[in-house]
Amino acid sequence: MKGKRPIKITDIVIILLAFGLTGFSAFSAYLKPEHAIRVMIQGQTETWIFPMEAEETVSVRGPLGTTVIKIHEKQAWVESSPCTNQTCVASGHIKTRGTWVACLPNNVFLLIEGNDASIVDTVAW
Repeated sequence: MKGKRPIKITDIVIILLAFGLTGFSAFSAYLKPEHAIRVMIQGQTETWIFPMEAEETVSVRGPLGTTVIKIHEKQAWVESSPCTNQTCVASGHIKTRGTWVACLPNNVFLLIEGNDASIVDTVAW
């Protein structure tokens, strides 16, 4: 029967490294920066993701033609679309997480996603 082996310096280093990696992982996963709110634009074959602070105009090709999406002053909207009913254009500006606009005839989807500490999760409340 063998006796207890003494703790070596390598054992301590490995334990400290494991704790450090666990802490870093938790910090990275749960403490997202506030600028993590993103604008996601989904076209028929492509996807674009921009930070909410971006100043962009994106032309998205669809089966009917080109839908133009604008991101400006932390808001996003469909500026123009080739669809006949123009519901997506009439939807106006969106700026809060979870809001979206879709141009179904042209297969274009616009979504605000990500972290927003100022919004209460309605499922939890």
